[in-house]
Amino acid sequence: MSYDKNFLNNLRLAEITDFDNIELIPLGGEEIDDEKLGVLSDELPILPVRNIALFPGMVIPVTVGRQKSVRLVKKAYKGNRTLGVIAQANPNKEEPTGEDLYKIGTVAHILKMIVLPGGNTTIIVQGRKRFEVQEYAKTEPNLIAKVAYIEDNLPAKLNKENKALIQSLREMASRILFLNPEIPREAQIALDNIESPNFLIHFLSANVNAEVSEKQQLLEIPNGLDQARRLLELMMNDIDLLEIKREIQSKASSDIDQQQRDYYLRQQIKVLQEELGVENPEAELDKVRAKGANKKWNKEVGDHFQKELNKLQRTNSMSAEYPMLMNYVELLTDLPWNEITKDNFDLKKAQKVLDSDHSGLEKVKERIIEYLAVLKIKGNMKAPILCLYGPPGVGKTSLGKSIAKALGRKYVRMALGGLHDESEIRGHRKTYIGAMPGKVIQNIKKAGSANPVFILDEIDKVGADHRGDPSSALLEVLDPEQNSAFMDNYLEVEYDLSKILFIATANSLDSIHPALRDRMEIIDISGYTMEEKVQIAKKHLVPKQKQEHGLDNKSLTITDAALQKLVEGYTRESGVRKLEQQVGKLIRKITKSIAMEEEYPKTVRPEEVVKLLGQEMYDQDLYETSDTAGVVTGLAWTPVGGDILFIESILNRGKGGVTLSGQLGDVMKESAMAALSYLRAHADDYEIDYRIFDNYNLHIHVPAGAVPKDGPSAGITMTTSIASALTQRKIRPHLAMTGEVTLRGKVLPVGGIKEKILAAKRAGIKEVILCYKNRKDIEEITPSYIADVKFHYVDYVDEVLEIALLKEKVSKPIHFIFPEEKKELAL
Repeated sequence: MSYDKNFLNNLRLAEITDFDNIELIPLGGEEIDDEKLGVLSDELPILPVRNIALFPGMVIPVTVGRQKSVRLVKKAYKGNRTLGVIAQANPNKEEPTGEDLYKIGTVAHILKMIVLPGGNTTIIVQGRKRFEVQEYAKTEPNLIAKVAYIEDNLPAKLNKENKALIQSLREMASRILFLNPEIPREAQIALDNIESPNFLIHFLSANVNAEVSEKQQLLEIPNGLDQARRLLELMMNDIDLLEIKREIQSKASSDIDQQQRDYYLRQQIKVLQEELGVENPEAELDKVRAKGANKKWNKEVGDHFQKELNKLQRTNSMSAEYPMLMNYVELLTDLPWNEITKDNFDLKKAQKVLDSDHSGLEKVKERIIEYLAVLKIKGNMKAPILCLYGPPGVGKTSLGKSIAKALGRKYVRMALGGLHDESEIRGHRKTYIGAMPGKVIQNIKKAGSANPVFILDEIDKVGADHRGDPSSALLEVLDPEQNSAFMDNYLEVEYDLSKILFIATANSLDSIHPALRDRMEIIDISGYTMEEKVQIAKKHLVPKQKQEHGLDNKSLTITDAALQKLVEGYTRESGVRKLEQQVGKLIRKITKSIAMEEEYPKTVRPEEVVKLLGQEMYDQDLYETSDTAGVVTGLAWTPVGGDILFIESILNRGKGGVTLSGQLGDVMKESAMAALSYLRAHADDYEIDYRIFDNYNLHIHVPAGAVPKDGPSAGITMTTSIASALTQRKIRPHLAMTGEVTLRGKVLPVGGIKEKILAAKRAGIKEVILCYKNRKDIEEITPSYIADVKFHYVDYVDEVLEIALLKEKVSKPIHFIFPEEKKELAL
C-alpha cells in the first residue's frame, strides 16, 4: 500500500554507517509477498548501517559512498537484489566488523538504484523479514553471514485482549498526530489505511520517537504481541512528553496575556498618578526631552532622536527593552553635536607652551604652528591626521597634551595596543545584550567637545583576528574625506569627526596597515642628544620626581654635571624613560636619608651619583679599538632607536667553507654571500691571493647571538670585515658604516639614518661611511647633533675599502699555507 508523500518525508531520520550526516527517510511500505521475490538463501551479504533499524515492510532510501559498500550494492542489484541490513552497535566505528553489529537484522530487497553525480549511490530498499546471524562466513571483500530467518508469529485470529492492544496502538498513534504539530494531518489517513496488525506494529515501531537502541530491541522481540506491548510503552512516553510541551506552550501564552493585562493596569496607574500629582516615569523622559531640545544637531539627527524618544514613551518601563532605549537616547543627548571649544590663535603663546613642555622636536612644533596659522587665517579647515613616529620614551604621547594645551582644546587618549575587536572602534548593534558604542564615540562623549585633540596611542600595535580588523575600521575614522560622516553601529546616525585633531603614535611603520599609513602625515621623532636629555631632566623630570617624592626645590639640587653623568653612565636609550627611572631612583635614596634623619648631599654632583647609584652601568665610549683583522663597526636601527653592532670575520684552514652565526636573518645572510662573491670576483684588485678561497674557511659572526638580526644595512660592513680578514689590513679607528651592497659593488641607501647617527655619537664614533644618496637624511639632522662626526659619502664598495682599510697590516697577521707550495706565505 502507498502513503501520503508529505507524511512520509517527515518521518524519522537515520544515517548509514559509511557516512556522517547522511539522512535516510523511512517512506513506509507494505507487506512483502516472499513467493514473488523468490526463496531466500541461508547466506546473505551484509550492509552495516547506523542510527536506523529497518523493519519488515518498510521502504527507505540508503545512500552509500564508500567503495566497499558501493561494490556490494551494485553486485546485489545486478543479482537477486537481496542483502542483509544490520544496525551498528557502536555508531562511531568507521570500519565495523561482525563484532560491532547487532545479531538481529532485516533482509532488504533493492527496489531501485540511483547513481548520483558526486560518486555516491542511493538505493531504495524494502524490508522483507527478520534474521539472526549464526556466523560470518566471509569478511572480504564484504561481510557475508550465515543466517536463520525469524518468522512473524502474530496469531491470525486475535482474541479480545489482543484486539484491544492493537486498537490502543492506533489510538496512541492518533493522539501523537494530534499533539505533534510538525506531523501533517494527512498522516492520519495513511494510518487508517493500514489493515494488517502485523504491518501496523512494524510501521509504528519504525516511526516511534525512540533511540535506535530501543528500536533495535523492538526488532529483536520475536513475539509480535510482546513487541506491541513494548511499543505501546514507548508511544505512551512520547505522548507524556508531547503533553508536557503543550502545557508549557499554553502557560507561556497565558503569561503574554498577563503582561498585556499588566500594561493596561499600569496605564491606569499613570493616569491616577497624574491626578494625584505624584511623579511618574514621564518625568525622566521630560528631562531627556528638554536636554535634547538644547542640542545643536542637524535635522536628520533631531528627527531620529524624536523617533527613538517616542518609541521609548510607548515602551513599558518594566520591560527589558526600556533601559536599553533609555541608555541610547541619553547617549544622543550626552554627545557634543557641533559643540566645539574656541581655539587659541595666539601663535607666540602656543610656541612658548610647546617649547616649555618639550625640548627639541622642532619639526613637530613647526607643523602644529603651521596648522594654527592656517586655521587662524582661513577660520576653518579639515583637521590633519598626524602620526608621531619614533622610539619609546621620546615624548610622543605627552606631546599630545602639550598640543591640546597650546590650542586650548580638550584632550582624550585612546590606547590601541593589543586591540583585536573591530567593534571596539565601530561599536555593537544596540539590539545585542550589553551593546555599547565604540571607543571613538565614548571618548568624544568623555571630552564633551566635538573638536578635541584625540591621541591614538600605539597605532602600530593594532591586531586582527576572527572578530574583525580594527585597522580597517580606523580607515573611516582617519580619512579626512570620510570621517565627516562616521557611522557607529550603536549610534546608527552619522557623526562628524572632521573637526577632531587626530594624533597617532607609533614605534614602527612596518606593522601599520598600508592604506591607514597613507592617510596620515608621518612626523619622525628621533632620539635626543645628551645635551637635550640634560635639559629635559633639568626642566621636567627632576621637578616631577621631586614632587612625587614630597621634596621641594630647596631641599635638593642636582647639578648639570650630575645629570650628564646619569645620561652617559646609567642610560643607553633614544628617549628619556629610563633616565626618568634613574632620576627617581636617585631621589628615593635622598628621600630615605631625609626620613631616617641621616646626612645627605643637598647638592648632587657626579661623585654623589656614583655613591648613591653604584658604579656606572655603561661605558661612556662603546667603541672598541682592536688590532684584530676582520672586526668592523656597523650601525643598526631598532624599534627603540639606533644601535651599533660589530661584525667579525676570521679565517681558518679548511676547504673554502663559509659559516654564518649570530642569529642572522635571510637578508643579512644574503648580504654576506654577496660581499664574498664580490671580493672573489675582484681579488686581484685588492691584492687577495685567490688560493685563500679554496684552502681556508671563512666564519662571519655578529655578537649578541641571542638577539635576532636582519636587514640590508650591514652590506658594506660585511664586505669590509671580509676584506680585512682576507688582506689582514687594519680598520680605521673610530669608524662605523651602514649601507646595502650589490654584486656589482654598488652601495645603496638605507633608512633610519638619524637614529643610527645618534647611536654612533653615543658610542664614540668619529667617522661614518654611508651612501651618497643618504646625504639628504644627514642634512635634515640638527647640525649641533652631528658637530663632532665626519661623514664619508660613497657610491661604490672600492671607495668604502679605500677609506676603511689602512695600508698597515695588523700586528700578528695570519701566515697562509697552501698545499702545493709546502711553505708559508706571509702577507
